Amino acid sequence: MNIGKTLFAQIMEFIPWTSFARIVARYGGDSGVRSLSCPEQFRAMAFAQLTYRESLRDIETCLLANQTKLYSMGFRSPVRRSTLADANEGRDWHIWADLAALLIKRARKLYCNDSFDIELSNTVYALDATTIDLCLSLFPWAPFRTTKAAVRLHTLLDLRGNIPAFIHISDGKTHEVNVLDMLAFEAGAFYIMDRGYLDFARLYALHQAGSFFVTRAKRGMDARLLYSMPTDRSSGIICDQRIRLNGFYIAQDYPEQLRRMFQRPGIRQDAGVPHQQHRLARIDHCRAVQEPLAGRAVLQVDQAASTHQAFYRQQRERREDANLVRRRHVCADCHR
Repeated sequence: MNIGKTLFAQIMEFIPWTSFARIVARYGGDSGVRSLSCPEQFRAMAFAQLTYRESLRDIETCLLANQTKLYSMGFRSPVRRSTLADANEGRDWHIWADLAALLIKRARKLYCNDSFDIELSNTVYALDATTIDLCLSLFPWAPFRTTKAAVRLHTLLDLRGNIPAFIHISDGKTHEVNVLDMLAFEAGAFYIMDRGYLDFARLYALHQAGSFFVTRAKRGMDARLLYSMPTDRSSGIICDQRIRLNGFYIAQDYPEQLRRMFQRPGIRQDAGVPHQQHRLARIDHCRAVQEPLAGRAVLQVDQAASTHQAFYRQQRERREDANLVRRRHVCADCHR
């Protein structure tokens, strides 16, 4: 007979309950509460997440299946679905946002020294957004189309540990490029984005902050060639160019040089590339951003190309796209 703590109770020991109590007091989360406090609500929702519960009734039934264990799990009384529904609807969402930020901060410290499988000590972030479809009759406050509702989740993912460093939920009509105005860019960090974030004024602000960015360029980008650098065609890169944007207004948005690279389609993915970099390309939490970057224009800020050449080579290890004639990669050059 097991007389120790339950597995759920052991997991809950990692929660900083003292800090959580301060957050609850800050927003008055337990004011006038008699039956289900904020810690109990958190335990109930965490239990539902860990055990894949699908509804409030499912949560209630599962918790009541063995009521003798509820006290050891942190519940003072059985959890009723109506009480849990009222708590989820009435509690201030800032409580859970602050708790999530605290847990993210602690988790990132645990992974800050982990190896990234390439010679790169900088922090690497993946920035992307996804649209979450909702029922318009149930969520009339989130209009998206004529007959559907949606919200958009913007996530900045720290690729060391697969931990979100920034999360923002907006309405479905908000364009993903607007999240660049909300970020505090970290000097020396890499930001991997897709073509939806191609705004040269915002990218230049990121560049001036001392950060690096990787993103796709759009077809027909108006730019002139300044000079070409020698390349190793066995690696699949057929040209490495320095360019400058044409046009009066766009040149003011990004007045410095860019680096453009073209990759030949059909090249073997392992040509001239170390094996450990292929392992990074297969990491699941990188695919969400890496695969959309595959085979298309990549715009890179090259502030230290010699130091971070391994990272730039990694951006070229992507799955082939049969619909493309060639791959083109671009990057801004700070070296003269």
